Amino acid sequence: MKKLNIFEASLKKIGLLKVNKDGLEEINSDAYKSYIKILYLSKGCKIKVDFTTYSTEGPSLFFISPNQIFRIEGMCAETGVLIFYNRDFYCIQIHDEEVACDGLLFNNIKNIPVTTVPEHVAVSINHLFAQIEDEFVLQDSSQEEMIRTYLKQILIKSTRLWKQEHLNNAGDEGSNDLEFFRRFTQLVEAHFKAKHSVADYADLMLVAPKTITNKFKRLNLPPPNDVIKNRIILEAKRLLVHTSLTAKEISYELGYEDPAYFSRLFFIKTGESPSGFKNKYLMQSRAKTASPATS
Repeated sequence: MKKLNIFEASLKKIGLLKVNKDGLEEINSDAYKSYIKILYLSKGCKIKVDFTTYSTEGPSLFFISPNQIFRIEGMCAETGVLIFYNRDFYCIQIHDEEVACDGLLFNNIKNIPVTTVPEHVAVSINHLFAQIEDEFVLQDSSQEEMIRTYLKQILIKSTRLWKQEHLNNAGDEGSNDLEFFRRFTQLVEAHFKAKHSVADYADLMLVAPKTITNKFKRLNLPPPNDVIKNRIILEAKRLLVHTSLTAKEISYELGYEDPAYFSRLFFIKTGESPSGFKNKYLMQSRAKTASPATS
């Protein structure tokens, strides 16, 4: 039986539940879809986030944005932890300057929502999750702020790990480029449906397009034009399989007035037509639903 802890005051809400076979069906449902989520899993789990499947080779932290689709397809032997919260409890934008997480852990350019946790760090991460769980039991007047403090520490440690693993250990010496990278991420996330070129974002950032390209090279990131197009295609995939919109309607939704051009772009990026991708995904999903996740 899963154990669920909830703190709720005014519009602020955060919850913690244990991830095991008993609660897997609910975790894989839409029950927590609207929340920001941090998922802590041990070795041997298999989880699909959007359209990529990850197999954990050790303790791993996953960062799932609101309305982002994920499914645990194979449960590991050890129990995991899921924290879910809304922006009123811990708004990423408000705390962004302190923890440098927006654009790194959630909705990052590389579309990598996971960081592995080395053994020497796993001890402190385990402690922080345990402290949060203890706070749900204590329920005193400082409960909210204590939970927020522990959550912030998890985000800080996770941000450091993510940078070490995915950004060539970018540190203070690359802080300007890193801040630039985060700003670009935020703008793409906000405007990808209307702005499709590097020049569009260069205008917003008051720099030359070549400046963006050069900074991305220094961080070993994909070309910025690929980043923009990949975000558009990711949204197209989501709309294809999770809504009833047609490919033509999706092209308009994503700012393309020529559906044929959009379909060609989708094929170039995925190797499939929009309808072919949707049919293949739905067939695979039905097959997996018929064979539920096991340990």
